[in-house]
Amino acid sequence: MFLILSQKQIEDIKVCGHILAEVFDSVLKLVKPGVSTFEINQFIESELKKRGAASSFLNYEVGGEFYPSSSCISKNADLVHGLPSKEDVLKEGDIVSIDAGAYFKGVHTDMARTVGVGKISENDHELIDITKKCLEIGVSAAKPDQNIGMIGKRIEEEANKRGLSVVKELVGHGIGTELHMEPQIPNYGDGLLGPSIKNGMALAIEPMLSTGSNKVKTKEDGWTVTMKDGSNCAHFEDTVVIIDGKTVIVTR
Repeated sequence: MFLILSQKQIEDIKVCGHILAEVFDSVLKLVKPGVSTFEINQFIESELKKRGAASSFLNYEVGGEFYPSSSCISKNADLVHGLPSKEDVLKEGDIVSIDAGAYFKGVHTDMARTVGVGKISENDHELIDITKKCLEIGVSAAKPDQNIGMIGKRIEEEANKRGLSVVKELVGHGIGTELHMEPQIPNYGDGLLGPSIKNGMALAIEPMLSTGSNKVKTKEDGWTVTMKDGSNCAHFEDTVVIIDGKTVIVTR
């Protein structure tokens, strides 16, 4: 069984998504050399509170451990779940992925963007642009009565065509009254697999691509997922809701 949002929940998740998108519009302007990931995290937490929302990430439980920050900030070869730190200062040429969730009136939204810090390499520009394009393609594949698997199929086709690797150990997910819900949404695979998409479903679609191998590992901090071969990677995510036969991006 998958959550079908009520009309009230749909209205609330629209507001929740708008709040998160507003916070991202502001926080991405902070990304510049000399800024710490701790500062970015504190800004996100403050801006969510100003808008009457809370972080979906802070104290999120995984295997008995609780995530200690309001956002995940990952640089270069670090893919997701990077822990913000005062000592982790952005420098020219980095690429940084910011991932955050908002909780508002009983519903969640989830969003991620990867951006360059100052002047970045042409290869990193291309990596970011292709991953963003894969998100757009994945969203366009999320249509009523289409199988969930078609989202990943389309993402993988585009990534492979452009010479990038799709990370397979992490997936998108359903979202709504909880941050992570069924169904899982792989960024690869057979378009015929997975449940059928229905009106009222909310989905967090999040392609994750690498310039090298698609293999990942978890760092000693127990949270940060990084590329095994040290290759740079990118991550984009939006929350969408299927409303009256249309795919509506609420985190825009």
